[in-house]
Amino acid sequence: MFDRVRARLARLGDPQYAAEPAVGLFVDGPNVFRDEFDVDLDDLRDAARDLGRIGVIRLYLDEHATPGLIQAAEARGFEVIVTSGDVDVKLAVDATAFAGDGTIDRLAIASRDTDFKPVLEHAGTVGVETIAIAPGSYGRSDALRNAADEAITLEPEP
Repeated sequence: MFDRVRARLARLGDPQYAAEPAVGLFVDGPNVFRDEFDVDLDDLRDAARDLGRIGVIRLYLDEHATPGLIQAAEARGFEVIVTSGDVDVKLAVDATAFAGDGTIDRLAIASRDTDFKPVLEHAGTVGVETIAIAPGSYGRSDALRNAADEAITLEPEP
């Protein structure tokens, strides 16, 4: 455990590490982890890493989430937030707060739900770069894609 902490502290002094943008990835679990999409937690984490240094990585789930999904997400470094209903409001409030407080330089939202369009728009007004991540080509929201600075579509591996 302390080796990881020492390595992280050593990187903090590295100018290249400090210049790398901090990414906040917020995943709308009920909209992304559906039978019709073949989305992998590792693919989501890798997409965030490709955007910069991960500052926040959260998976939002409702009360119907399986314990296996929760355990798998936690094992891959996701902070899991379970709500007793629709996850949209909690995700939107949290993403907006992180975008506004300077914690992140890039906000990535993985969803196909147009409810997050105002979050991306607000983040853009406070100088945070925005990325919309779609769970597949037929699972993407044109509204999210158009509101974001960048759009990523996760495709199933052949």
